[in-house]
Amino acid sequence: MGGQHYLPATEEDRRAMLDSIGIQDAEELFADVPPAIRLKGDLTLPAAMSELALTAHLRKMAARNSDVDSMPCFLGAGAYDHFIPAVVGDLAGRSEFYTAYTQYQAEISQGGLQALWEYQSMICELTGLDVANSSLYDGATALAEAMNMACGITGRRRIVISAGIHPFYRRVLATYAYDLGIWLEVVPLANGVTDKQALLAAINPETAAVLLQTPNFFGCIENLEGVANQIHQQGGLLVAAVNPISLGILKPPAEYGVDIAVGEGQMLGLGLNFGGPYLGFMAVREKLMRRMPGRIVGRTVDREGRSGFVLTLQAREQHIRRDKAYSNICSNEGLCALTAAIYLTAVGKQGLVKVAALCAEKAHYAAEKIAALPGYRLEFTSPFFHEFVVRTPVPARQIQARLTSNRIIGGLDLAGTDSVFADDHGGRMLFCVTEKRSKEEIDQLVSVLGGEE
Repeated sequence: MGGQHYLPATEEDRRAMLDSIGIQDAEELFADVPPAIRLKGDLTLPAAMSELALTAHLRKMAARNSDVDSMPCFLGAGAYDHFIPAVVGDLAGRSEFYTAYTQYQAEISQGGLQALWEYQSMICELTGLDVANSSLYDGATALAEAMNMACGITGRRRIVISAGIHPFYRRVLATYAYDLGIWLEVVPLANGVTDKQALLAAINPETAAVLLQTPNFFGCIENLEGVANQIHQQGGLLVAAVNPISLGILKPPAEYGVDIAVGEGQMLGLGLNFGGPYLGFMAVREKLMRRMPGRIVGRTVDREGRSGFVLTLQAREQHIRRDKAYSNICSNEGLCALTAAIYLTAVGKQGLVKVAALCAEKAHYAAEKIAALPGYRLEFTSPFFHEFVVRTPVPARQIQARLTSNRIIGGLDLAGTDSVFADDHGGRMLFCVTEKRSKEEIDQLVSVLGGEE
């Protein structure tokens, strides 16, 4: 075969490389690593195995794990076990999508660009807003980017946020805010939702934006009526983090006067995937679109009037020249966005309504049954979608252990989070019920919670 051939480095080659960087031997490369933590001797590994024996060994190890395919899952808190039609993985896994990078060369990327344009269009339909980008990293960074965007648009550095926002999202907000000089003011909750009176009182002429999440971390649906008017009168923006599945039955954020809607798109056809990669979506009103981070795909026509798709509104330099960029988000979750588009196409409008309705109906059935057990009660009376907080008669960790021993993945122990219950003694759990859970599985959960094992 033609082409260059590369031979292993000789001792002379190695000596020349060491001389070129001014060291005597390779050990000097590790001079900054304290001797006490350097590896001495061989790694502690078992003896070599044949491929057949190694495969059997790894399968045996893997069998020690449990997952949502072998146990019913009632854990949510930001990552959800929804049904994914087989067509989603089949199409998203095609090589022309699976191996594609950002479609800078439109002339050879029409299929991928059209798919992302369709994704943007669907996000706009869900949120009721005018323009969506073709994805961000995840829900947390999407909310942080919306905060940054609001500060850039208004020239202000004060953000009002709800204590009902996911605690992990609030950590990301705090990280962004620290370096950008943004001041965060947290508004408390009342009955599981943002204290409306305290929220409205916190808004002033220095407020860049109000950030809310609905349904919030505790599953409760926020009442956004009147918030947009108050913040708009003060020259600020309203930002909402939303669950896209819930929008199958809840009002789109645009109807509440939301200026920027963001959220986590994992539930749109992406598996739990050990925590990622996930998908951040963002949609805005038209007047704000030029300040959006990330990629934006536009539809146009060529000289012959044929439809075509291109990256638009932002030059490539926007993503590589830090001093010119509104945001330093330099990549996206294109394959995840494509997957979401395939999922939404597969389930369709009525299918999404059905999925959302099943989630809500099954969650309310489970909540009613659990609340009827001795020693259990619902923590809040506010309306909820598919997650709810339960006050438990014993520490949640004990209940989790009991559920696990009965092969059920239970809810989240809120004492183990930095939520408003972080200092609790472990008597509250956040349960989630999606459309995947059957009546039999819910009844089994209730039975184990009630002590019938």
